[in-house]
Amino acid sequence: MSKVLVIGCGGVASVAIHKCCQVSEVFTELCIASRTKSKCDKLAAELAPNTATKLTTARVDADDVRQVMDLINAYKPDLVMNIALPYQDLTIMDACLACGVNYMDTANYEPEDTDDPAWRAVYERRCKEAGFSAYFDYSWQWAYRKKFEEAGLTALLGCGFDPGVTQAYCAHAKKHEFDTIDTIDILDCNGGDHGYAFATNFNPEVNLREVSAPGSYWEDGRWVEIPPMSVKRTYDFDQVGQKDMYLLHHEEIESLALNIPEVRRIRFFMTFGQSYLDHMRCLENVGMLSTSPVDFEGRQIVPIKFLKALLPDPASLGPRTKGKTNIGCIFTGKKSGQDKAYYIYNVCDHQECYSEVGSQAISYTTGVPAMCGALMLLTGKWSKPGVYTVEEFDPDPFLAALDQYGLPKSESRTPALVD
Repeated sequence: MSKVLVIGCGGVASVAIHKCCQVSEVFTELCIASRTKSKCDKLAAELAPNTATKLTTARVDADDVRQVMDLINAYKPDLVMNIALPYQDLTIMDACLACGVNYMDTANYEPEDTDDPAWRAVYERRCKEAGFSAYFDYSWQWAYRKKFEEAGLTALLGCGFDPGVTQAYCAHAKKHEFDTIDTIDILDCNGGDHGYAFATNFNPEVNLREVSAPGSYWEDGRWVEIPPMSVKRTYDFDQVGQKDMYLLHHEEIESLALNIPEVRRIRFFMTFGQSYLDHMRCLENVGMLSTSPVDFEGRQIVPIKFLKALLPDPASLGPRTKGKTNIGCIFTGKKSGQDKAYYIYNVCDHQECYSEVGSQAISYTTGVPAMCGALMLLTGKWSKPGVYTVEEFDPDPFLAALDQYGLPKSESRTPALVD
């Protein structure tokens, strides 16, 4: 029997909450909290007739540590699932430490105000030390390791699909398929079509900043940074077909390079259509992706926040999105002295996801792993004090849960490799 506080009520959080309610023998009580309590109330009312999980709701501003602390102290959960914005990771971690409760999230910390002088000083120093210049990385949350260890609490970082499941795939490959891993290519393909000229499949601020940033990959013990979208490959994805994909920076590379130390190269690729790229470049060229406030008719506005208000809400894409996603990892390495290749991946259907939980597959492939990660923590299958990423735990029970609750794996031992 467990009490869980979920902070967030967007597309991903909605999926995670739906899935928690399917496992009411573990998630016996659930509090849904966000800045807009009416959204929480609506979701709870929809779910209550079909689950034994006891649902309550609350309003909380997750930017305010005191508000989060007050809610935790009032509800007394066994776990806080942070499925809000990555800007709020640190405040929620601070509240969990202060209140003595375990923590998990689906995406690592990213600052909302990238022009803040204090933040930029730390950011610029880290860029020189780390060798890449992405606004998001694990360093901000890894700084909490000792605090969580001393408090006897667990913080699970990035338990979505990528990061998250892709790291579990790496741990699975290391445990069961290879003696040593030489290369890892993470491939994220969305073959869905929502019918809009331009829309993002998750939070536009996060999505567009991620795509427009320089790419980077790990090779021979160091980071290699490249101009945005400058490395393109084409791959034939199972059940999706041939798609163009581009090399991006992605946070799981950082932790995998530490936790699989023999690996020579790790890359991350994501597919994009030409229309998406044309729109994004146009918006970037006219300054609409900027996070710096500008004066407009006597008021200050942040261009990317204004753009977010104009674009379709990612949560609204579910009923109109058709097609499939294919996300996985291709490995090369050695087993028993022999060269070997291995590919493990998941294919997810947008319309099937919408039929089950009212969401498209992008939210589904993040929300289901969040529930499964929480399941690991609440059942004691993953339990050790400190701050950890998914590949630092046993992948077997987690992948078994994914198989059971909607994201079954597929495997190939003769995959086409990425050049």
